[in-house]
Amino acid sequence: MKKIILVALLCFLFADVFAQANSDSLAYQLQRKKINSMLAERSLKFGQYDKSLSEHTGIFGLQTKKDIRRSNDILMDIVKTDNDIYKQLKILLEYRTFQQNQVQDKSKETETNALGFMYTIKQLRDQVDQLKKLGDKNAELQNKASRNFIIIVIILLMIILMLLRNQIRAKEDKQR
Repeated sequence: MKKIILVALLCFLFADVFAQANSDSLAYQLQRKKINSMLAERSLKFGQYDKSLSEHTGIFGLQTKKDIRRSNDILMDIVKTDNDIYKQLKILLEYRTFQQNQVQDKSKETETNALGFMYTIKQLRDQVDQLKKLGDKNAELQNKASRNFIIIVIILLMIILMLLRNQIRAKEDKQR
């Protein structure tokens, strides 16, 4: 019975840790999806940049200033996307570190709680042992008191019987 209660308590404590991990991993997965979509967007922009480099709308098939500016704008957009990706990656890494620290803190807290429970259980067992010893001593004292009471009652009955017997003899002696 004690083992079942202990297992139930431990499951109750760890249930919070498992529920927390699921919500944390969901946020982590959403952050990863965001970064992956940004990488896909960057890849498309790079394709546009590559295509703009090959476009030559000028006379005799040369690039014009407009072509070069369009290519530079696309390149600047790629750089901005790269910067955003770096920021999101930093957030993702910080989030991962936060998750790991949180898991370590929870495991330390759980370990501390488990040790506290074990210490409390040990104290309760010691108290139960002391109460059993006290109960045994009380039962022994009760038995001694009962024995003494029975002995006193027997002695009193014997005294009463002896007195009655002496009275009966005294009456018999008077009648004779």
